[in-house]
Amino acid sequence: MTSHDHDHHDDHHHHDNHFSDMQARVKALETVLTQKGLIDPAAIDAIVETYETKIGPRNGAVVVAKAWSEPDFADWLRRDATAAIASLGYMGRQGEHMRAVFNTPETHNLVVCTLCSCYPWAVLGLPPVWYKAPPYRSRAVIDPRGVLAEFGLTLPDGRKIRVWDSTAELRYIVIPERPVGTDGLDQGALAKLVTRDSMIGTGLAKSLAGAV
Repeated sequence: MTSHDHDHHDDHHHHDNHFSDMQARVKALETVLTQKGLIDPAAIDAIVETYETKIGPRNGAVVVAKAWSEPDFADWLRRDATAAIASLGYMGRQGEHMRAVFNTPETHNLVVCTLCSCYPWAVLGLPPVWYKAPPYRSRAVIDPRGVLAEFGLTLPDGRKIRVWDSTAELRYIVIPERPVGTDGLDQGALAKLVTRDSMIGTGLAKSLAGAV
């Protein structure tokens, strides 16, 4: 694992049912700025809702479905994920430099940001809380198989797990293996089988039975 610099503050912490220190500071700042008439809370809520439900992870699912069904696009994604993803209109902050890593029967890929929370917003939306938490950021590197088991994903002993450390300069999307029995599905139906966790590597794509 190579060291790297990040352009974010290390604002991560353990989470419970109360506001974290960072959440409390953000809430206080939002209150002050709202009182001064500098921001509109409704506009902030709209931005958050867009990233959570519209931008991602639906965009990433489209990328994966296209890679599953179009070999030429999958090859482009391997060679230049940034350009391939941008061709679908998915670009912007924290998604400027992308790499796609493909799961195979021999290798399973897992993405983590060990020092911060670098994450491809343009294709996966907002990062989940656990992705930013110190236990995941440290244990994903030390004991990736154990971490996956805690997510309910038990891989065969012979399958290699490769951990990718996301940085401010380069972010990753995992292309999960295509579920069996999906040869007749179009890209829209395939996209519905793709989960956020499968594009981080903490899960697999849904099977046809699981999607029902």
